[in-house]
Amino acid sequence: MEQESIHIALAAEQIGTFMGIPVTNTLLMSLIVSLLLITLAIVVRKKLSLIPGRLQTLVETLFVGILDYMSETLEDKKLARQIFPLVLTIFLFIFTANIIEFTPGIGSIGWTHPEGEFTPLLRSMNTDLNTTLALTLIVFVVIEVVGVATLGFLRYGKKFVNLSSVLGFMVGIIELFSEVARLVSYSFRLFGNIFAGEVMILVIQHFVPMVLPVPIMLFEVFVGFIQAAIFALLTLFFVKMAITEAH
Repeated sequence: MEQESIHIALAAEQIGTFMGIPVTNTLLMSLIVSLLLITLAIVVRKKLSLIPGRLQTLVETLFVGILDYMSETLEDKKLARQIFPLVLTIFLFIFTANIIEFTPGIGSIGWTHPEGEFTPLLRSMNTDLNTTLALTLIVFVVIEVVGVATLGFLRYGKKFVNLSSVLGFMVGIIELFSEVARLVSYSFRLFGNIFAGEVMILVIQHFVPMVLPVPIMLFEVFVGFIQAAIFALLTLFFVKMAITEAH
Protein backbone atom coordinates (compact mmCIF):
# COMPACT_ATOMS: atom_id res chain seq x y z
CA MET A 1 0.00 0.00 0.00
CA GLU A 2 1.46 3.37 -1.01
CA GLN A 3 1.68 5.85 1.85
CA GLU A 4 0.95 9.51 1.17
CA SER A 5 4.07 11.63 1.59
CA ILE A 6 4.39 14.92 3.45
CA HIS A 7 4.91 17.94 1.21
CA ILE A 8 6.84 20.78 2.92
CA ALA A 9 7.70 23.84 0.84
CA LEU A 10 10.16 26.36 2.24
CA ALA A 11 9.28 29.05 -0.30
CA ALA A 12 5.78 30.45 -0.75
CA GLU A 13 3.85 28.98 -3.68
CA GLN A 14 2.72 31.22 -6.54
CA ILE A 15 -1.03 31.05 -7.14
CA GLY A 16 -1.31 33.58 -9.95
CA THR A 17 -0.26 36.99 -11.24
CA PHE A 18 -1.68 40.51 -11.03
CA MET A 19 -0.56 42.98 -13.71
CA GLY A 20 2.51 40.87 -14.25
CA ILE A 21 3.33 40.73 -10.52
CA PRO A 22 3.52 37.22 -9.01
CA VAL A 23 0.93 36.59 -6.29
CA THR A 24 1.82 33.99 -3.68
CA ASN A 25 -0.41 32.31 -1.12
CA THR A 26 1.40 34.14 1.71
CA LEU A 27 0.88 37.51 -0.02
CA LEU A 28 -2.83 36.75 -0.33
CA MET A 29 -2.88 35.82 3.35
CA SER A 30 -1.20 39.10 4.34
CA LEU A 31 -3.82 41.04 2.35
CA ILE A 32 -6.61 39.17 4.16
CA VAL A 33 -5.02 39.90 7.56
CA SER A 34 -4.69 43.59 6.63
CA LEU A 35 -8.33 43.69 5.53
CA LEU A 36 -9.45 42.07 8.78
CA LEU A 37 -7.54 44.59 10.89
CA ILE A 38 -8.82 47.55 8.85
CA THR A 39 -12.40 46.28 9.16
CA LEU A 40 -11.96 45.75 12.90
CA ALA A 41 -10.57 49.27 13.31
CA ILE A 42 -13.53 50.80 11.44
CA VAL A 43 -16.07 48.81 13.48
CA VAL A 44 -14.39 49.68 16.79
CA ARG A 45 -14.12 53.34 15.79
CA LYS A 46 -17.85 53.54 15.13
CA LYS A 47 -18.69 51.97 18.50
CA LEU A 48 -16.51 54.26 20.63
CA SER A 49 -18.42 56.38 23.13
CA LEU A 50 -17.61 59.11 25.63
CA ILE A 51 -19.05 56.91 28.36
CA PRO A 52 -17.17 53.63 27.78
CA GLY A 53 -18.65 50.23 28.45
CA ARG A 54 -16.79 47.38 30.10
CA LEU A 55 -15.06 46.17 26.93
CA GLN A 56 -13.99 49.67 25.87
CA THR A 57 -12.75 50.39 29.39
CA LEU A 58 -10.72 47.18 29.38
CA VAL A 59 -9.15 47.95 25.99
CA GLU A 60 -8.41 51.57 26.92
CA THR A 61 -6.83 50.49 30.20
CA LEU A 62 -4.67 47.97 28.33
CA PHE A 63 -3.57 50.55 25.77
CA VAL A 64 -2.81 53.14 28.43
CA GLY A 65 -0.73 50.57 30.30
CA ILE A 66 1.25 49.79 27.14
CA LEU A 67 1.75 53.48 26.40
CA ASP A 68 2.93 54.14 29.97
CA TYR A 69 5.42 51.26 29.69
CA MET A 70 6.73 52.67 26.42
CA SER A 71 7.04 56.13 27.96
CA GLU A 72 9.04 54.74 30.88
CA THR A 73 11.28 52.74 28.55
CA LEU A 74 11.98 55.59 26.14
CA GLU A 75 11.90 58.28 28.85
CA ASP A 76 10.06 60.44 26.34
CA LYS A 77 6.25 60.61 26.36
CA LYS A 78 6.06 62.45 23.04
CA LEU A 79 8.19 59.88 21.22
CA ALA A 80 6.27 57.04 22.89
CA ARG A 81 2.99 58.42 21.53
CA GLN A 82 4.54 58.77 18.07
CA ILE A 83 5.75 55.17 17.75
CA PHE A 84 2.88 53.62 19.75
CA PRO A 85 0.77 53.03 16.58
CA LEU A 86 3.71 51.30 14.87
CA VAL A 87 4.51 48.98 17.78
CA LEU A 88 0.86 48.06 18.37
CA THR A 89 0.17 47.56 14.66
CA ILE A 90 3.17 45.25 14.33
CA PHE A 91 1.96 43.18 17.27
CA LEU A 92 -1.64 42.95 16.01
CA PHE A 93 -0.54 42.19 12.43
CA ILE A 94 1.77 39.34 13.42
CA PHE A 95 -0.48 37.92 16.14
CA THR A 96 -3.60 37.99 13.94
CA ALA A 97 -1.74 36.16 11.18
CA ASN A 98 -0.50 33.56 13.66
CA ILE A 99 -4.00 33.02 15.06
CA ILE A 100 -5.97 32.68 11.82
CA GLU A 101 -3.34 30.21 10.60
CA PHE A 102 -5.38 27.58 12.48
CA THR A 103 -8.68 28.50 10.83
CA PRO A 104 -10.16 25.46 9.03
CA GLY A 105 -9.35 25.61 5.34
CA ILE A 106 -6.11 27.55 5.60
CA GLY A 107 -3.37 25.28 4.34
CA SER A 108 -5.83 22.55 3.35
CA ILE A 109 -7.85 24.21 0.56
CA GLY A 110 -6.01 24.33 -2.74
CA TRP A 111 -5.28 22.18 -5.75
CA THR A 112 -3.05 19.25 -6.68
CA HIS A 113 -0.75 19.48 -9.68
CA PRO A 114 -0.43 16.62 -12.18
CA GLU A 115 2.95 15.70 -10.68
CA GLY A 116 1.23 15.18 -7.31
CA GLU A 117 2.32 18.32 -5.43
CA PHE A 118 -0.37 20.17 -3.46
CA THR A 119 -0.53 23.99 -3.52
CA PRO A 120 -2.60 25.59 -0.74
CA LEU A 121 -4.60 28.70 -1.59
CA LEU A 122 -3.70 30.32 1.73
CA ARG A 123 -0.61 29.87 3.87
CA SER A 124 0.58 31.56 7.06
CA MET A 125 2.35 34.73 5.94
CA ASN A 126 5.01 34.46 8.65
CA THR A 127 6.29 31.22 7.12
CA ASP A 128 7.48 33.35 4.20
CA LEU A 129 10.88 34.94 4.77
CA ASN A 130 9.92 37.75 2.39
CA THR A 131 7.16 38.85 4.79
CA THR A 132 9.30 38.83 7.92
CA LEU A 133 12.13 40.57 6.06
CA ALA A 134 9.71 43.26 4.83
CA LEU A 135 8.52 43.87 8.41
CA THR A 136 12.14 44.06 9.55
CA LEU A 137 13.03 46.58 6.84
CA ILE A 138 10.12 48.80 7.89
CA VAL A 139 11.23 48.67 11.52
CA PHE A 140 14.88 49.20 10.55
CA VAL A 141 14.07 52.36 8.57
CA VAL A 142 11.90 53.72 11.40
CA ILE A 143 14.66 53.06 13.95
CA GLU A 144 17.29 54.87 11.88
CA VAL A 145 14.98 57.81 11.15
CA VAL A 146 14.04 58.17 14.83
CA GLY A 147 17.71 57.99 15.84
CA VAL A 148 18.72 60.71 13.38
CA ALA A 149 15.70 62.89 14.22
CA THR A 150 16.35 62.64 17.96
CA LEU A 151 20.14 62.95 18.14
CA GLY A 152 20.90 64.68 14.88
CA PHE A 153 22.82 63.23 11.94
CA LEU A 154 26.33 63.86 13.30
CA ARG A 155 25.71 62.61 16.84
CA TYR A 156 23.87 59.55 15.58
CA GLY A 157 26.56 58.83 13.01
CA LYS A 158 29.20 59.03 15.76
CA LYS A 159 27.92 55.67 16.99
CA PHE A 160 29.28 54.05 13.84
CA VAL A 161 32.14 56.34 12.80
CA ASN A 162 34.22 57.34 15.81
CA LEU A 163 37.74 58.61 15.04
CA SER A 164 38.55 59.79 18.56
CA SER A 165 40.52 56.61 19.35
CA VAL A 166 41.35 53.18 18.00
CA LEU A 167 39.02 51.56 20.53
CA GLY A 168 36.22 53.95 19.62
CA PHE A 169 36.72 53.20 15.92
CA MET A 170 36.56 49.44 16.52
CA VAL A 171 33.44 49.79 18.66
CA GLY A 172 31.86 51.85 15.89
CA ILE A 173 32.59 49.14 13.32
CA ILE A 174 31.06 46.53 15.62
CA GLU A 175 27.96 48.70 16.03
CA LEU A 176 27.67 49.09 12.27
CA PHE A 177 27.87 45.33 11.71
CA SER A 178 25.35 44.72 14.49
CA GLU A 179 22.89 47.08 12.79
CA VAL A 180 23.15 45.06 9.57
CA ALA A 181 23.04 41.73 11.41
CA ARG A 182 19.84 42.88 13.07
CA LEU A 183 18.08 42.59 9.71
CA VAL A 184 19.01 38.92 9.51
CA SER A 185 18.37 37.89 13.12
CA TYR A 186 15.18 39.94 13.42
CA SER A 187 13.53 38.40 10.35
CA PHE A 188 14.82 34.83 10.80
CA ARG A 189 13.66 34.66 14.44
CA LEU A 190 9.99 35.11 13.54
CA PHE A 191 10.21 33.08 10.33
CA GLY A 192 12.04 30.17 11.99
CA ASN A 193 9.68 29.81 14.94
CA ILE A 194 6.45 29.98 12.93
CA PHE A 195 7.71 27.78 10.09
CA ALA A 196 9.01 25.17 12.55
CA GLY A 197 5.63 25.11 14.29
CA GLU A 198 3.81 24.63 10.99
CA VAL A 199 6.10 21.73 10.01
CA MET A 200 5.71 20.11 13.43
CA ILE A 201 1.90 20.25 13.24
CA LEU A 202 1.96 18.87 9.68
CA VAL A 203 4.14 15.92 10.72
CA ILE A 204 2.00 15.17 13.79
CA GLN A 205 -1.20 15.31 11.72
CA HIS A 206 0.34 12.80 9.33
CA PHE A 207 1.39 10.24 11.94
CA VAL A 208 -0.98 10.86 14.90
CA PRO A 209 -4.00 12.60 13.36
CA MET A 210 -6.52 12.05 16.17
CA VAL A 211 -4.52 12.66 19.36
CA LEU A 212 -1.82 15.32 19.39
CA PRO A 213 -2.73 18.05 16.83
CA VAL A 214 -5.15 19.99 19.08
CA PRO A 215 -2.84 20.49 22.12
CA ILE A 216 0.06 21.25 19.78
CA MET A 217 -2.06 23.86 18.01
CA LEU A 218 -2.96 25.44 21.35
CA PHE A 219 0.73 25.59 22.19
CA GLU A 220 1.44 27.19 18.80
CA VAL A 221 -1.19 29.85 19.53
CA PHE A 222 0.80 30.71 22.65
CA VAL A 223 4.02 30.70 20.62
CA GLY A 224 2.37 33.00 18.05
CA PHE A 225 1.47 35.46 20.80
CA ILE A 226 4.98 35.34 22.26
CA GLN A 227 6.62 35.87 18.86
CA ALA A 228 4.37 38.86 18.10
CA ALA A 229 5.14 40.34 21.53
CA ILE A 230 8.89 39.77 21.10
CA PHE A 231 8.91 41.44 17.67
CA ALA A 232 7.05 44.46 19.05
CA LEU A 233 9.20 44.69 22.19
CA LEU A 234 12.43 44.42 20.20
CA THR A 235 11.21 47.29 18.05
CA LEU A 236 10.72 49.36 21.19
CA PHE A 237 14.11 48.43 22.67
CA PHE A 238 15.96 49.09 19.39
CA VAL A 239 14.36 52.53 19.23
CA LYS A 240 15.59 53.12 22.78
CA MET A 241 19.10 52.11 21.72
CA ALA A 242 18.90 54.38 18.67
CA ILE A 243 18.02 57.49 20.70
CA THR A 244 20.69 56.78 23.35
CA GLU A 245 23.76 58.86 22.64
CA ALA A 246 27.07 57.05 22.23
CA HIS A 247 29.45 57.21 25.21
